[in-house]
Formats: sequence, C-alpha cells, structure tokens
Amino acid sequence: MKFRIKHEIRGRIRIHAPGRRMSIRDADILQYYLEQLPGVTKVQVYERTNDASICYTGERRELLKALSSYSQKMTTVPEDILEHSGRALNAQYKDKLIGKLVFRAVEKLVIPPLVRNCLVCCRSMKYLRQGLSCLRRGKLEVAALDATAIGVSVARRNFSTAGSVMFLLGIGEILEEWTHKKSVGDLARSMSLRVDRVWLRRNSQEILVPAASIQKGDTVVVHMGSVIPFDGEVTEGEAMVNQASLTGESAPVYKTVDGYVYAGTVVEEGELAILVKEATGSTKFEKIVTMIEESEKLKSGLESRAEHLADQLVPYTLAGTALTLLLTRNVTKALSVLMVDFSCALKLSMPIAVLSAIREASRRRITVKGGKYMEAVAEAATIVFDKTGTLTKARAVVREVIPFGEEKEAEMLRIAACLEEHFPHSVAKAVVRAARERNLEHQEMHTKVEYIVAHGIASTIEGKKAIIGSYHFVFEDEKCRVPEGEEEKFSLLPGEYSHLYLAINGQLSAVICIEDPLREETSEVISLLRKEGIARIVMMTGDSERTAASIAKRIGVDEYHAEVLPEGKAAFIEQEKAAGRKVLMVGDGINDSPALSAADAGIAISDGAELAREVADITIAADDLYELVTLKQLSNHLMTRIRRNYRMIVGINTALIFLGVGGWITPPTSAFLHNMSTLAISLEGMKNLLPESGT
Repeated sequence: MKFRIKHEIRGRIRIHAPGRRMSIRDADILQYYLEQLPGVTKVQVYERTNDASICYTGERRELLKALSSYSQKMTTVPEDILEHSGRALNAQYKDKLIGKLVFRAVEKLVIPPLVRNCLVCCRSMKYLRQGLSCLRRGKLEVAALDATAIGVSVARRNFSTAGSVMFLLGIGEILEEWTHKKSVGDLARSMSLRVDRVWLRRNSQEILVPAASIQKGDTVVVHMGSVIPFDGEVTEGEAMVNQASLTGESAPVYKTVDGYVYAGTVVEEGELAILVKEATGSTKFEKIVTMIEESEKLKSGLESRAEHLADQLVPYTLAGTALTLLLTRNVTKALSVLMVDFSCALKLSMPIAVLSAIREASRRRITVKGGKYMEAVAEAATIVFDKTGTLTKARAVVREVIPFGEEKEAEMLRIAACLEEHFPHSVAKAVVRAARERNLEHQEMHTKVEYIVAHGIASTIEGKKAIIGSYHFVFEDEKCRVPEGEEEKFSLLPGEYSHLYLAINGQLSAVICIEDPLREETSEVISLLRKEGIARIVMMTGDSERTAASIAKRIGVDEYHAEVLPEGKAAFIEQEKAAGRKVLMVGDGINDSPALSAADAGIAISDGAELAREVADITIAADDLYELVTLKQLSNHLMTRIRRNYRMIVGINTALIFLGVGGWITPPTSAFLHNMSTLAISLEGMKNLLPESGT
C-alpha cells in the first residue's frame, strides 16, 4: 500500500493513503499494524480523510520502510480487536451529532414557521409522555421538569423556546450517551481477556501452546490461580471459580465435571480440564460491558450523592416556579425559573466526569473497575505494599543453584522448572526462564501438581514426593532434612539472596538462590505518594526479618511486617479500616488476593497472577510504579473536578433563577444559558485531568 507524507516534524509524521475512502475495518487493521511497529509510541488513524498520525522514537527510515511494506492482506489482527475497537461507535455518534446540528440549521433557514411549529409540537410529545410516565410512578424527577417546561412553552405558543429546549436536551443526550458508551467500551477493552499461552491436553500430556492455536473441541487444563481462557464444559477436576468479572458475585462458585465455565473467570482453588466450546471468546466483551453497565461500582460516593440530590431538587424547582407565579403574577418570570434546574446538570456532568477519568486512566495503562475506587484512592490514608514482584522487579533472576546429596545442578533446575511452570508468580517465572536459558528441556514427568498458597508446590515424580517452596514449608511443615554431612554447606548459603528449597523424598535436594532486585524508582515513588497525601506507607512480606528490615530502610517506608502469611495482610488491612482509615493494597501474587479483596481499593500489578488481577479493583502496568503516582493524581484531580462542577452548577443556576425572577432575562434566554452552561460543564468534564506528558 502506498502512502504520501502530508506533514512531518521530528518524532511525528502524518501520512495520507490515496485512493478509496477507508472503511472502519481498514482503519482498524492499519492502526493495529502501526501500533506494533518498534519505536512507535502513539497512532491515530482518520478513516474519513485516509490519514494517519504517527508519533515515534525510533529511526525514521525504519518507519518509512515498514510503511512501504504494509499490506492489509498480510496483516493478521485478533478478531476481538476488530470487533470492539470503538471506531464504529465514534463514527456513529459523530454522524448523529453532525446530523442534528445540520437539521437544526436547515429547519431554521428553510422550513416555514408554521411547519416548524407543527414539528415542535410533534417532538414535544416524547417529552410530555416521559413526564406523565414519571408522575404516574409517583416520582418528581428531571423528566417531569423537562415536560413541564416544554409543555408550558408550547401552551403559550412560544414554539421557539420549546424548540430550543428540546434541541439542547437532544444534544446533551447524544453527548452523554456517546461519552458513557465510549468510556464503558474503553474500560471493557482494557479488562478483556488477554491470554498468550495455555496448557493443551494431548495424549495424556499437558503441552504449553499459543492460545490462538486452540480450536473448538480441544481440552485445556487450567491450574489454580490461572484465568480460564475459553468458554467450555468441565470434563475433569473440581475447583472454586471466581466469576466476579462477569457476574459481580464476590463468593467463588464450585465447579466440577459437567459444569460450564466462562472465559475470563479465574480458578481460585483446584484444577480443571475444560472441553473448549467457544474458541474465539467473542462473547467475553459483551459480558464485561453488561457487568460494567449494571454495576453500581461505576459510581463514586460523590457521584451517587450528586445524582440523589438532583432528584431531590426537582420538587423545589417546581415549587419555586409556582411561588414566583403566585407572588409576581407574571408567567414569563415563572417560566424563567422553570427553564432552570439543578438536576439536569448534576445528572449529566457527574457521570461524564467519572467515566472520562476512568477512560483517561485506561489510556495510561491503568484499569479502574469503578469510580468509587478512584474516590477511595483520593481519600486513602494508608497504602500497603507486598514486596516480591511489587516493590521488587517482576523479573526475579536465578543467580545460583546449589545441589545437595548426589544431585546434579542442571537436573535440579530442570525438575524445579517442571514444577514451577504451572503457576504464575515472579519467582516461578524466574526458575522457568533460567532453565530455558540453559536449554534444559523437559517433558511432564510428575503427577498432579498441588499449590499450597504462600508455601510452595507438591507433586510426585517417579513415585517420589517432590516439594519446592519456602523454608517454613519444606522444613517445618513437611519435616524435610538436610543430607547428613552437609549441614555446614547449608549454613553457608549466601544471605544476599532469597532461597527456594527443593526436596525429594523428604531430603533437601537443592537450594535455588533468587535475586529479587528492588525497582529503581521505589524510593522516589514512595516519596511522591507522601506528597500526594498518603500518610502511612507499609511494606508486608513473607521474607525473613533481616531481609525485610534491610529493604524497608532502603526505600523509606513508615513500617514493615516480615514473615507475614496472606491472612496476616488481610487482618492488618481490616484493622486499619476499623480505625477509620481508607486503605490501599498493592500486590501481584495469588497470596495477595485476600488483602486485595479486603482493601478499600486493591491494586494489582498487571504482570502478576491472574487471580490477583481478577479480585483487584485497579490494575497498573508492570513497567514501573510511577503509575501509582499517576493514579493518585488522577483520583485527586477527579474529586476536585466533581466538587468544582457542583459549585459551578449551583452558582450558575442560582444566578439564572434570580435574573429570571428579576425580569432581566427572558425564558428562552434562561433556557439557552442553562443548557449551554450544562453542556459546557459536561464538556469540561471530558477533558484530561493530567497533561499528556505528565505522570
């Protein structure tokens, strides 16, 4: 495909594709292709003009080379990305908005006044029906107020005012619906399933294969702590499955043979073999959208209170109209009050502000499952960090394998990788990666693998019990022993590393030394969080007292707790909440799940266990912890915006009422200013809370 350069500055280029106008699908495929190019940081494809804007940091000639070799037919794009890109939604609502504006202009300039008045009367019936329906239900809400304003204007033959009110209400409805659907769509896409590889059962063996290769009728095995990648029927095993992402229910559901499971849910305990019924996962997006739209999680406390207040204010607006008419005997002044209501602005601007903030967070690779969690982040006094994979780098590294007895180093690492590859944790990934780097290939040699949360893994290899995990698990729970004569070797294990113990048949076979380096940004992030309002910063870890004390001193936390089990983390959070403090929990592992659930807002690292991401309320990318600061800033700014919007709405509309009662503005002017101020506040709420380059 040929492109022509339209404009170019350093790091940014705008190109044009000559020929027929791009379809939505054409634009989505080009967008996906460009986003995958090395060095490309941001892409925007404009299908209406056949243009694309590309921001990049790499070599210009490499980018141009990639553009010249682009072929739509040769570009493979995941079908769910094409189905749910959001581009079609934007095009639909842009057309609606443009169409309404054009029709309004044509109506004013071309259609005769008599015909125009008839159209106003016809359109008013919709609002009158909604108002009457509201009254029949015994409620005085915004619909009743709109119907009264429009009905009185029509009755007084003030068709221009009625038409203006309906036009502005229609514009507001389109903008609200567009913003809501776009925000929900962006949020759903960020929450949608992304599984790269799965365990395929073939000839009684489990093989790790790309998820894209799975076909309907295949059998996949899902281990504890892992996401279920496809809809299907359970053919073997039993498990407790967390379905909160689809149903909103907090308690896990028991699944066994002949049960049905859904893509995106997570195995909390147990293991399942699943006969794949839907290999595409095409229904996943719609299920998430439904869950988000029906969930009260989207509403922050401030937003809910504002909407509740909006409905409460309707009777007062009607009463103010009646009182003005009674005191002044002037219908025009009474109508000026009726044309102004607080509830419309409150109900429109508050949800838009929250959803826009969630969408902005999503663009910064922060997934927030509801506005109330951003409010919790803004009000948080305490933040609790897990250490491994959170304050330390997600890519732990195996530095040494120390065999015991007559075991061989390579064989011990191979066995350890064989056991650990079934479970998503930074230490497990380090062991598997080390074996792969040393070309230690293996076949599945063990029986069923059992994961003991916060302790380790147990299985059987060639009839011998094999366990791998913490000192507490191996030596205290399982009563394993150090081979005779090697006690001194054991006592001289390097103290600067974390240790993973492998024992076979009750005897220590190897110690794997793991380096878990701190993230470079940890100290600065903790300092920035304090500046943003976090008063108490706590580190909790299962590591030894010595290791925990050393790290806590280096990074500058307020306090730390060592050798903590999962229930200990959750108990600490409950204590903080009981003391009246809002608590955030940041973690990445299966063992962090109870604490993530207990916190006012649980924050998971995206590279961690699927279960942690599932139960968490917020997910940040694994690249660095600065996104926590960004999240805090976004949340603080959102709460400030909501409060500012509330003050503006009350101030502007109160001023309009007084101006109308005083006779300084007419009802049409009052309606126009009210609706324009409502739209202006709502559009302001759609703007970014933070500058594009800020954190």
